[in-house]
Amino acid sequence: MDKDLIPIGKMASINHVSIATLRLYDHMGLLKPRFVDGQTNYRYYGIEQNSRLDLIAYMKELDMSLSEIKAVLDSKDLALIEAILIKKNEQMYHQIRDLKLRQDAVERSIRSIEEFRKSPTPGIPNLQFIDRRYVFKKKCKSNFYEGNLSDYEKALLEFRNELIASGFSYIHTYNVGTSVEAKDFLSLSLRAKDIFIFVESQLYKERKDIEIVESGMYACIYGEGYDSEKSCAEELLSFCSRMGWKVIGDYICEVLTEVNLFDEKQRSMYLRIQVPVAFE
Repeated sequence: MDKDLIPIGKMASINHVSIATLRLYDHMGLLKPRFVDGQTNYRYYGIEQNSRLDLIAYMKELDMSLSEIKAVLDSKDLALIEAILIKKNEQMYHQIRDLKLRQDAVERSIRSIEEFRKSPTPGIPNLQFIDRRYVFKKKCKSNFYEGNLSDYEKALLEFRNELIASGFSYIHTYNVGTSVEAKDFLSLSLRAKDIFIFVESQLYKERKDIEIVESGMYACIYGEGYDSEKSCAEELLSFCSRMGWKVIGDYICEVLTEVNLFDEKQRSMYLRIQVPVAFE
């Protein structure tokens, strides 16, 4: 045996890898030892094999799998390396995009909770300017206003399944909103029109199924729990009438946050009910 050969333990140490990793590389054919002791089965390496380990480490940093690395090293094909790296670059782009969308959703949830903490007294109408928003929506297949919370839960479950089928992550399935046509609100005959989620502006550029809710002045009222919505809608309509404001768009019921910390039996929702208005 060449006295200059390096035992596996030292080879692992100087290259900052584990002995188990070198054994795995041997098993996969990525890096074969220069010599294996027939009696002890102990592996020994040459100093020149450090360059091979460096190349493997570099490729791993590029997020290449060991099987991809082996294919490249076996083929010695520069075009194959380029093709794999192009594919990895595309995967990383999508991962970064997905992480950004998740971060935006988290920030939106933080804003909702902050608004919940700072919101006016429930049941007291007010006037707010609300900036432009973006929504992904579906038509409501049933009018849960004619039923109870269980009917709303069924509509919500169906919508969440549609969201996931449409490529949205589960984090987007919170802070769901519903809408009612203006004429139905004005007659207080609430009939569910759409069910939707607010999404990031970036998705409006990327998808054709995202719509805009324009900015404007909104008459708003906050409510606690599903059962508060109808009475809040009545108070909001009365408020608009008293102020002489014209309702110029659909009624929106937005779930700001769901605080189910202490009540596991039903959904504890905090609502912001709103209608766009014009001053006559």
